[in-house]
Amino acid sequence: MAKLRAKEIPVTVTYLAMEKRVIQSPPPAPMMKTALLRAENPPVHFYRYLYDAVGRPYFWVERRLWSDEQLKAHLSNAKIALYVLYVGGVPAGMAELDFREKGIAHMAYFGMTPEFTGRRVGPWLLHQMVELAWGEGVEKVLLNTCTLDHKKALATYQRAGFVAYARSERMVLLPPDFPTK
Repeated sequence: MAKLRAKEIPVTVTYLAMEKRVIQSPPPAPMMKTALLRAENPPVHFYRYLYDAVGRPYFWVERRLWSDEQLKAHLSNAKIALYVLYVGGVPAGMAELDFREKGIAHMAYFGMTPEFTGRRVGPWLLHQMVELAWGEGVEKVLLNTCTLDHKKALATYQRAGFVAYARSERMVLLPPDFPTK
């Protein structure tokens, strides 16, 4: 039996910053029943579910490689905030804010599940997350996106007030069992 081999995919990563709070009209609220909740001490299996449901189409693999113990320690850190967007009672999106660096909010992960992508809920969620980040008294909000993310991700971040400050090329190593497009 042939051994499956990992596959490398080239990506361009764009690093973005918002160095002052942008005052603009928020995107319209979704015309559906929504709830945005901070997941307090989320179980590892729930995080893995969200990470996979949101990130699988965009080849999110880094956290899949973490052990349960690593994820549990990360998620139990008081400076890590995981938010879950529910639409009609089901998880529709997630965002992870990392406040471990003094004065900075890193939006480590952000996205919608495939069922809610393209329904104009993402820009609203992004606005909510940016407001939550600024509400913590930070001096700037950082995030990055790459060419594997949704085709509108970069433009959505820029419309929200983020400015690109750097780009890099890298390879993403997909585990052998990870399905590709």
